[in-house]
Amino acid sequence: MSAYHQAEVLTVHHWTETLFSFTCTRDPHFRYTNGQFVMIGLEVEGKPLVRAYSMVSANYEDQLEFLSIKVPNGPLTSRLMHIQPGDTVLVGRKPVGTLVVESLTPGKVLYLLATGTGLAPFMAIIRDPDTYERFERVVLVHGCRTVAELAYQDYIRDELPQHELIGEMVAAQLSYYPTVTREAYEHTGRITDLIRSGKLAADLGLAPLSAADDRVMLCGSPEMLAELKTMVEELGFVEGSSNAPGQFVIEKAFVEK
Repeated sequence: MSAYHQAEVLTVHHWTETLFSFTCTRDPHFRYTNGQFVMIGLEVEGKPLVRAYSMVSANYEDQLEFLSIKVPNGPLTSRLMHIQPGDTVLVGRKPVGTLVVESLTPGKVLYLLATGTGLAPFMAIIRDPDTYERFERVVLVHGCRTVAELAYQDYIRDELPQHELIGEMVAAQLSYYPTVTREAYEHTGRITDLIRSGKLAADLGLAPLSAADDRVMLCGSPEMLAELKTMVEELGFVEGSSNAPGQFVIEKAFVEK
């Protein structure tokens, strides 16, 4: 059996000149845990050209959704950015990834720290009832350069609290904190600086990051991941895995091409 199944593109949304998302059909046998990623792409000259993408869609939804940057010279995204409804994309059959709540030990506050398209897996995680049953409070921090790049912010703020399955949980437990670095906005600054200065915790009415009570998931640019990994380890956080749950997890499969 092929390592990929063919999915039909259903919708395409261009957020900015450098950012887009799309939905596609979902194979009825495709199962995954919220926060995981899968290899997706296109057939080029008879061969699969694929990269790792996290599922934006929650694992109980009928369609799959993905968020992507556009790289004009990128082998895959330079092609993928032009897809239209009715086109075919390849979706791998084997989802994987460490960015799942099962890889964390119990805690009180779950911090989801993302830059750019690193938001994708957290969109699935904040729509998972299990997330809210495991943690008293969930904090989603999304850092981008500009306001336009804050994908899904209207959905998170306006639609998600009305969600028929988890709306009440979202309204009571989710805090959404978007921040940008190149424009004036309600929150500005890099995630690392907001944590170091204490501004993030103060704005949210929370105590500073603590390995005793808090759990952290990281997804974003390699530079952001390296800096935040060092920061939380200095605070005593231990990295978790499926075999040995810990106090933070990190996703290294980041799409740049």
